[in-house]
Amino acid sequence: MTYDPAAANPLGTNPLATRSDMQRAVIDLFNPLLPYFSQGKARVRLDAAAAHFDRAAADLEGFARPLWGLAPFSAGGGHFAHWDRYADGIANGTDPNHPEYWGAVNGRDQRMVELAALGFALALVPEKIWDPLSPRARNNLAAYLLHARQFDYADNNWKFFRIFVDVALDRLGIEYDRSLTRQYLSELEGFYIADGWYRDGNVRRIDHYIPFAMHFYGLIYSRLIEDDYAKRYRERALAFAQDFRHWFGQDGATLPFGRSLTYRFACAGFWSALAFADLEALPWGEIKGLCLRHLRWWADKPMTHRDGVLSIGYGYPNLLMSENYNSAGSPYWAFKAFLPLAVGEGHPFWTTPETPPAALDEAVPLRHPGMVMMPCQGDVVALSSGQENRQMRFGSEKYAKFAYSTRYGFSVESDERAFAGGAFDSMLAFSDDGIHYRVRESNDEARLAGNGLYSKWSPWPDVVVETWLLPSAPWHVRVHRITTARELETAEGGFAIARRDFEADTLFSAPGAAHAIGAEDFSGICDLGSSVAREGLAQKAPPNTNLIAAKTLVPQLRATIPPGETILRCAVLAVRDTSAVSGEWTRPPAVPDIDALCALAGQGESVSAMDAPGRMP
Repeated sequence: MTYDPAAANPLGTNPLATRSDMQRAVIDLFNPLLPYFSQGKARVRLDAAAAHFDRAAADLEGFARPLWGLAPFSAGGGHFAHWDRYADGIANGTDPNHPEYWGAVNGRDQRMVELAALGFALALVPEKIWDPLSPRARNNLAAYLLHARQFDYADNNWKFFRIFVDVALDRLGIEYDRSLTRQYLSELEGFYIADGWYRDGNVRRIDHYIPFAMHFYGLIYSRLIEDDYAKRYRERALAFAQDFRHWFGQDGATLPFGRSLTYRFACAGFWSALAFADLEALPWGEIKGLCLRHLRWWADKPMTHRDGVLSIGYGYPNLLMSENYNSAGSPYWAFKAFLPLAVGEGHPFWTTPETPPAALDEAVPLRHPGMVMMPCQGDVVALSSGQENRQMRFGSEKYAKFAYSTRYGFSVESDERAFAGGAFDSMLAFSDDGIHYRVRESNDEARLAGNGLYSKWSPWPDVVVETWLLPSAPWHVRVHRITTARELETAEGGFAIARRDFEADTLFSAPGAAHAIGAEDFSGICDLGSSVAREGLAQKAPPNTNLIAAKTLVPQLRATIPPGETILRCAVLAVRDTSAVSGEWTRPPAVPDIDALCALAGQGESVSAMDAPGRMP
């Protein structure tokens, strides 16, 4: 082979075990950007793909986002040889008369997001990017920041962005209206739920924005500012850590769930921020292990282009899974993981040996995100009900599947007119014409009872589905009670596993069951006595739909259901053990009783994500 995609990964030869390893990583990841700085150094343009905002804002994104890692690196004593580029770029980007001017903020604007990174760097290393500026350049920068902060920011984690600009203005001795800072600090409190959990706005979703945004920014604030808000942020992080650690498998993989997953190892940002804030929310060895194991998980993934630039995608370059606000510079929010570089080598984060990963021994219910975290032979499966995102592309796949896995990720669909060929992993799809389809997008009700989840949802106004999800590690059980006035075709999928070339995998389909055996993994789904007969299908999913593996196999059960009431029951198993076909696969869980399930639903508590006030329809 002339090109090995994984070999282009700058983390590939890095053991990522020590502070010096992490210092090397941030520079190795940054250096591929050097050829793409513009002549005036104010813009970094990485490819021709577009986001919904203008090109100047996208180029600013490529310029600013690496600062989340570069500023801590320098604050902790690391030598970064290109601060002159940033000083020149800031001077030119904020000069209205320069051809590389970033453009003025006028209303809610992507520039607001990127100015938070600039504010953070100005607060942390002003000697690198403020002191070298001429008086005129300083005036331009101050005017640019002051102009931007007068506008209303989005009603979510964006409110922290103005606060970070304000922290920088404080550090630089520039006067501004502090009432706006107090206003946003107060409004952010409205997103807090309980037990360390937030929403990212008044929406029915609780995703990685809670650790890598709400807590990340709050913990930085708590290090830079001493006030009552700082105390609250620290107390909440202590509580959140007890739950969030269950989102990580023993190999360091986190749960791919929700939007903005192209930020990749930003998912370690919460653990990194604990180090920066000097907050031992868990023993330091455990925090360090969670952070560094996650970085190591990425080291063999083909996550960059051949020049080492981070791609849009997750496990591999993939525009299909992206959001419309992802430009080519977006993935560099991953640099949030390098925040521990700001603390010295004598800090206990660095001096304490990593704690080996603690196994998740039993299912852990998490009421606020509406999840049951289930152990699966070192991996983690999250059964999920109660979240939604109906405003963004593939919101159903990112938020409303029945289960998400640290090992198998999830898939997005590539054709809304391909019911026969859809992946439908961890989903139940319906079609009334054999071409188009509907899946769960939102819930009318979602409850958690013990370790069981109940939800009620409608793919069409005249179709009602009640779904129960029950852990039985390493299996999980699903039961659906469907009421429809018309005949519908259905397809229900298990987990997607990697598919090999040359038809090297074993596929099995039969009435009531299907499974696939790949190079390392087994995935199967079996019927547990539905009221209609279902046929198994080992689906060769469309390429580039899964977040982790570019080609996948998904076992499915398919059936046509009549008008009236139908009960569908199944059990799902996916493990990294090809011998499971003669072992665990032969021992499916017991068939749950529908009356007992109805009683269970009545006993549960409402999932917190369902209670968002003022949500969009």
